[in-house]
Amino acid sequence: MLAVIKTLLLLRHAKSSWSHDVASDHDRPLNGRGEQAAPLMGRLIRHHELVPDIVVTSTARRAHRTANLVADACGYDHDIHTTGDLYHASAAEWLTVVSELPDEAERALLVGHNPGIEEMILLLGGEHPRMSTAALAQLELPIENWFDVTLIPRADLVELWRPRDVEAEGFD
Repeated sequence: MLAVIKTLLLLRHAKSSWSHDVASDHDRPLNGRGEQAAPLMGRLIRHHELVPDIVVTSTARRAHRTANLVADACGYDHDIHTTGDLYHASAAEWLTVVSELPDEAERALLVGHNPGIEEMILLLGGEHPRMSTAALAQLELPIENWFDVTLIPRADLVELWRPRDVEAEGFD
């Protein structure tokens, strides 16, 4: 019997601006570099045939904008789901969000913040990569249902892409 594999894509929001006069951290927009990096990562997703079946993002303005730019660039044509549960979430909170994904989704993209993303990769994959802004991690999970992620299966960190490395490779 073949093992069932779910693909979990974890994306840190793109570079945000600190220069705007905004009321809160939650409302910070992307800066120019972030506006360029997010679609680049979307094109990378499309190129590697990793277009998700579902996209879930933090409610923070910078994360939501990142999710929209990535979705447009990769060809994702469904609703983007937002949740406050990913705003500065711990690994346990990330696990809860993942465990509630619909089982018919074979590939999911979650967009959020550090340090939660790095903690999630460490928890599932046993590695602690530095997740710069707009960095994308591809994890493969040996699970049939997303709820099974709560059993803490060992995930494989298949790939980690950072925008500067993608740009250096001449990918576009």
